[in-house]
Amino acid sequence: MTKLLGISGSLRKASFNTGLLNAAKAVAPDGVEFETATLHGIPLYDGDVEAESGVPAAATALKQKIIAADGVILFTPEYNNSIPGVFKNAIDWLSRPPADIRKVFGGRPFALAGASSGNFGTILSQNAWLSVMRTLGAQLWSGKRLMVPKAATLFDDAGQLTDDDTRERLRGFVEAFAAHVATTKAS
Repeated sequence: MTKLLGISGSLRKASFNTGLLNAAKAVAPDGVEFETATLHGIPLYDGDVEAESGVPAAATALKQKIIAADGVILFTPEYNNSIPGVFKNAIDWLSRPPADIRKVFGGRPFALAGASSGNFGTILSQNAWLSVMRTLGAQLWSGKRLMVPKAATLFDDAGQLTDDDTRERLRGFVEAFAAHVATTKAS
């Protein structure tokens, strides 16, 4: 059994990226356990808070989900042509203390996917993630990228994916990443 974790980088209830995450779970192939996570409850990073009370419970819980996963998909929005602050903030907490970086990120397969209302999907956000993932030592999968443009026309008001073509692209993306993760896990 291959364990994948999908993390939505948006806090909005009807988020396109949370909708894409939920649709990915629904199309995951047999032999894949697909868990989902959000960033709710993770406070802004503050070194003083870390020094006084350690890593917050919400960040620790997400860290444990990543450690338990064989591979992780970041469902990233694109805000102002880059990574959403709330998502980068969560990754900053997950890299604390520095001794945990290897355990959480080191060599673990990560993939990027995202939906936005713009014409280019989340290409700039995904590009911005490259240096972050390299710095943390994650194994960033380059087999496929999934960028969903014009998302407002593909999701309903509740954030559910309604477009069959996008669903099939998503299915292919998840299947290919799961196969990559299974191969990596076996070696």
